[in-house]
Amino acid sequence: MKKTKFPLLACALCLGLMTSCISNKKMIYLQGATQAYQLPHEINDYFELRVQPDDQLAISVSSKDAELVARFNNNTLIGGGNNSLSSSNTANVTSGVCYFRVNKMGDIEFPIFGTMHVGGMTTGEISALVQKRMIDEGYINDAVVNTKIMSFKVTVMGDVRNPGTQTYQGERLTILEALGKAGDLNNSAYRNNVLVVREENGMRRVYEVNLLDNQAVFNSPAYYMQQNDVIYVQPNKSQRVKGSTSYTWLTVGSTVVGMVVSIVSLIVALKR
Repeated sequence: MKKTKFPLLACALCLGLMTSCISNKKMIYLQGATQAYQLPHEINDYFELRVQPDDQLAISVSSKDAELVARFNNNTLIGGGNNSLSSSNTANVTSGVCYFRVNKMGDIEFPIFGTMHVGGMTTGEISALVQKRMIDEGYINDAVVNTKIMSFKVTVMGDVRNPGTQTYQGERLTILEALGKAGDLNNSAYRNNVLVVREENGMRRVYEVNLLDNQAVFNSPAYYMQQNDVIYVQPNKSQRVKGSTSYTWLTVGSTVVGMVVSIVSLIVALKR
């Protein structure tokens, strides 16, 4: 009997070690990063957001002469609901902050200037465009313009702890930060093929990011998030079939088989 137990224990130990090694390789992010980045690497900052249809923009104009700025105030605020004329929103208007929604053509209606095309531009480019027009056309010679995207949002779906759509401040967000804000991946999630769905220039593209490979992450076009990106984390096969009829019958069947095996083993042991 002891001779039988020893090989079984040895096999179980080997199987446990093998399972541990395999699971570690499939769970650790950015493998090889310690060796690859022993020396500092230059960072390519490609995170500037490009304005897209349905974006909400806040454009502020400042000058030493408040009366010159007043004519460019936009009294139609966005995102304010029924309370759009509240004291806080009014303060935004009087301080020279104008709110705009980009239409499907990529245009906004700017006071005095009328229709302006801003689709595909960065916030810096929009600020420079408005400032140049104000100075060149003699409206405000000392105009200082700042533009901000008010609706930078990314959706994280699939096998993460807190899926959903979240709005972020600023314009720099990486895929690692977005996943971190979603509570990180569950243990049952695939980490080697996270999908990023992106719409740009009227086209839809899908990127696949291997979180286990540091080069694949840092060099991916999807490392820096863009407006309205959708991140999808795939569950492993066992999770995908949960809840299905086949999975239910498989679970019941395996339970019954296990019980039968246990009963047979007990009978055999008693007969000995």
